[in-house]
Amino acid sequence: MQHGALADLREIPSVVGGNEESRHGIVLAKSLPAKRFHIQTGETLYSARQKCPGLVVVPPHYWLYVECSNAMVQILREYSPEVQRFSVDECFLDYTKMDKHFGDPVKVANVIKNRIRDELGFTVNIGISVNKLLAKMAGELKKPDMVHTLYPDEIPEKMWPLPVKELIMVGRATAPKLHALGIHTIGDLAKCDVQLLESKLKSHGRLIWEFSNGIEGSSVRNDRPEMKGIGNSTTTPFDVTDEKTAFMFILSLTETVAMRLRDAGLCCSLVAVSIRNKDFISYARQRKIHYATDSTDEIYSIAKQLFREIWRDEPVRHLGVRVSALSLGKNSQLSFFTQKDPVKMKALDSAVDNIRLKHGSRAITRAAFAHSGISARSGGVGEEDYPIMSSIL
Repeated sequence: MQHGALADLREIPSVVGGNEESRHGIVLAKSLPAKRFHIQTGETLYSARQKCPGLVVVPPHYWLYVECSNAMVQILREYSPEVQRFSVDECFLDYTKMDKHFGDPVKVANVIKNRIRDELGFTVNIGISVNKLLAKMAGELKKPDMVHTLYPDEIPEKMWPLPVKELIMVGRATAPKLHALGIHTIGDLAKCDVQLLESKLKSHGRLIWEFSNGIEGSSVRNDRPEMKGIGNSTTTPFDVTDEKTAFMFILSLTETVAMRLRDAGLCCSLVAVSIRNKDFISYARQRKIHYATDSTDEIYSIAKQLFREIWRDEPVRHLGVRVSALSLGKNSQLSFFTQKDPVKMKALDSAVDNIRLKHGSRAITRAAFAHSGISARSGGVGEEDYPIMSSIL
């Protein structure tokens, strides 16, 4: 409970949800009390309210989550140079040989957990084990504000009794198939004939069998995961029927994509645009360019061309912009065909980025959005909210 709020959203039935008026009305994250009403991530807010009439719904604030996530990572890096950022709400930390500096891993995990709570104002769960799989499973055992171990000798007691759907990589499609085979717990899966699983689920069957037995060997990577592309899309709050309005949405999406591209220190040489009409039929087109760029205006110009090539004068309800063929920003090249000064445009993009990162995404916006009825950066940046959880090795 912060900033004058009357209730702590973590302690009441609450969800972070999309904007129902703009057709984004789904549950993005839920509190533990909401989970007890069997509310699930991804279901509609209408359905969630049917289960819990007094449900509190709040909008997402992605930039706040990024700020909190960055602050958490700074604390984690004080205890190990090997920290892998797995998502905005989850990290892996390799504690190998660090005990000689900080002591017992369980004791240190509690210190970290308490520091995050006291210094940053939110709670985390920390799981400890010999690999990333078991550490993540340990972190999910009981919430909130807890430290759990899940070493190999603890698997039969702590992990095997759990429902099989709780195992990583057993999703909504796989769980019913396992149930049909008489597999209802993780222990059932661990004791199942792996050849039977492979015959029914191919290579995925062996993977989840290995996971159920705690077998997983990936290392904690302290490098940025290789990105093959950066994209953003939005379901429009109304059917778009004219090119001018479509371009406003494309500009909003492009601003977000280009900002993320620059933030990652990358440039792109391939731009793609996708649209979905009111009948849910999708079209897409991409274009390879002969130079690398991170310029908002350059990407936007190409995106407009692509839209013109695929749009069939049908009402549009979904638009997307994506860039790929990424390279390091220092390898960027200048186009001979741009009509604007590339040096000035790069400085302008940088200045806008800095203002938005410091003061928020709405601190500065293009005049084109002023009377358009369309919010600048309407596509968001995967604006999702999850309780922070850190898995520690």
